[in-house]
Amino acid sequence: MINSGTPRVEINLLKIAHNIDKLIHLYGTKGLDIMGVTKGVCGSPAIAKLMVDKGILLIADTKLANLQKMNEANIKAEFVLLRTPALSEINLVVQYATISMNTELEVIKKLSEAAANSFSVHEIILMIEMGDLREGIMPADLDEVIQEVLTLPGVKIRGIGANFACFGGVKPSTDKLAELSSLADIIRRTYDIPLSCISGGNSANYNWFMNTEDTGNITNLRIGESIYLGCETLDRSAIPGLYTDAFTFVAEVIESKLKPSLPYGEIGQDAFGNHPQFTDQGPMKRTILGIGSQDVLVSGLEPKLNMEVLGSSSDHTLLNPKEVRLEVGDEVDFNLSYGALLSAMTSPYVAKKYI
Repeated sequence: MINSGTPRVEINLLKIAHNIDKLIHLYGTKGLDIMGVTKGVCGSPAIAKLMVDKGILLIADTKLANLQKMNEANIKAEFVLLRTPALSEINLVVQYATISMNTELEVIKKLSEAAANSFSVHEIILMIEMGDLREGIMPADLDEVIQEVLTLPGVKIRGIGANFACFGGVKPSTDKLAELSSLADIIRRTYDIPLSCISGGNSANYNWFMNTEDTGNITNLRIGESIYLGCETLDRSAIPGLYTDAFTFVAEVIESKLKPSLPYGEIGQDAFGNHPQFTDQGPMKRTILGIGSQDVLVSGLEPKLNMEVLGSSSDHTLLNPKEVRLEVGDEVDFNLSYGALLSAMTSPYVAKKYI
């Protein structure tokens, strides 16, 4: 693959290591461990190894290709498929994941068959619907599912979990987490299952954790964004003591000219079917970067210097550099949102530079 140096993501492993240390210590003060989520960094073996070296035992991703990549990189961890498996990939799930999140009996039965055929035991975490309305078994149906799963060879219930602040934006409140804790108690008493993992949420649980004295039966949080971007995810506030700039997106200037600020001519749709609207600000220096929506979620890029992102097409991003002098060949640094990080780390057109 051609590697011209830009665009690229610069990845500061020392800052990521610092954030991992701080979060392990923070959540450990109330007995919670961390499941390290690598989907935001495309299953980077370098970052997964950093997590394991710092003491994280569970590494989770939504993509089997990423789990395979980390397995083949000899990362010493238990790997978790962070979503319910598709029926078409059951054998690969058993091969590359020790644990998977599950909500469908039909899928669990197929996991049972595949694990039994390979003389292994695949562990499952049953995800329970707590209001965010993404994945989850309705609480009223939980008994039926557990009773059936306990009859199946090759699978073992590792624990239960819930999802918050992903699809519906529902907060992981004290009441919600208390309900999950109560369900864990009921399952343990009714079925004599130890439930070693009660996974109560993700990076959105920071405020709940800081404001609650009793975390109940919750033992685990699935953490990615807080490690990478140093923030919680209800309103993206920075977590004290964490780096928020461990990742930098770098793009190169390919044109810089004085032009009108208002497009002229009859206006139709833009490259993505939108009807753009502009305000006439008079002539301005317009700078074009050699990146676009095919490379990164441009709306998630924030220039580190005082500039304005005017918009983008598939391969061009336009800036108003304001008082910053930019010439062809110059590089522009950006902070990234989680969406921008996810897209840039996944894009084959963006180089990754570990520093």
